[in-house]
Amino acid sequence: MGEVSKLVCRECRKEYTPTLRHVCEECFGPLDTVYDYDKIDLTPNSFRGRVKSLWRYIELLPLNDPDRAVDLGAGFTPLQRSVGLAERLGLKNLFIKNDSVNPSFSFKDRPATVAVSKSLEFNLNAVGCPSTGNLAAATAAHAARAQLPCYIFVPSDIEPNKIVQASAYGAQVVAVKGTYDDANRMLTQAADMYKIGVVNVNIRSYYVEGSKTLGFEVAEQLGWEAPDHAIVPTASGALLCAIMKGFEEFVDIGLLDDCNTKITAAQGAGGAPIVDAIKKMEDFITPIEKPQTLAKSLAIGDPGDGIYALNMIRDSKGFAEDPTDQEIRDGIRLLAKSEGIYTEPAGGVSIAALKRLVDDGSIDRNESVVCYVTGNGLKTPEAISSQLPKPIIIEPDIQSLAPILSR
Repeated sequence: MGEVSKLVCRECRKEYTPTLRHVCEECFGPLDTVYDYDKIDLTPNSFRGRVKSLWRYIELLPLNDPDRAVDLGAGFTPLQRSVGLAERLGLKNLFIKNDSVNPSFSFKDRPATVAVSKSLEFNLNAVGCPSTGNLAAATAAHAARAQLPCYIFVPSDIEPNKIVQASAYGAQVVAVKGTYDDANRMLTQAADMYKIGVVNVNIRSYYVEGSKTLGFEVAEQLGWEAPDHAIVPTASGALLCAIMKGFEEFVDIGLLDDCNTKITAAQGAGGAPIVDAIKKMEDFITPIEKPQTLAKSLAIGDPGDGIYALNMIRDSKGFAEDPTDQEIRDGIRLLAKSEGIYTEPAGGVSIAALKRLVDDGSIDRNESVVCYVTGNGLKTPEAISSQLPKPIIIEPDIQSLAPILSR
């Protein structure tokens, strides 16, 4: 079982028992889950024979009863040592953390499996989330596994293909006449009235714990070492902060000797408030009213964890990059033809940011670099379809092949 000891406000440090709460009653700051690290006795040998999902790290996850874990096999995804891309970029130790192969094909399965499991533990009647993409699919998939009703709230003008996956898992999609913020507000209000676990709202203190396993796994897969550099596609900033929390917790319990990882935020140009703050050397995040970027899953104009991500990047001596839409498309294609990994635009942002950092000398060729790829390209084929070569049409005889195969 997880050794959760308390929830702690990130702002004023007020402590709470780990119940169904997510904001501080004193200052309204976010609450972080804290564990009793002195009670956790783990060595690398502890993980031999354990389940190959993120639940292998149960001592550092916020579930009291492991038997109630809603497990579709999320996590323990490949850390692929790059050959083709590394050679193109002139790097010796480049790795791709490929989270596009999770059960619903994005990293959102990690927080979703924890949040839905925790909702069962709190005896809630249903789960749900406001979302237009990956989180909707991940929450709906795990709700189906748990046999819990699932409600996905979206703005009424959303494109139908954005909710097909969630609907297929059996979720009830509720289209609100208004904006995404209106949908978010309505579901948040309904949470208490109808005992709904809104995974990224009232379950958020536990939900984000699933994402830190992207730090745990990389450290384990690198032979119990933290990488020199990690490049993370960044929206709200929560994923970037969670990955660093994963590395730091492994240091706290002795599974890593130290962590000197530089962490870099990658956001699409036109929707990059965290990158803007880094590049302008500001200590605050200026919201973007209408983010415009090909990487729509990263297009959060007012990132909830932005200031925390900003501080973490600076403390780690990391960087921040905002590739253009064309650089993102080039990144998707470069990763696909170099490594055989087809990613959605968020992963293309990560690859494009990596290329920029190599080109300007910010990454040393001998550093160990992990580039996080967080979603599958089959979710957004339109991102690059217009730029791909058309099929060559030939007559049905062998002679027609000669000009093609002899190139």
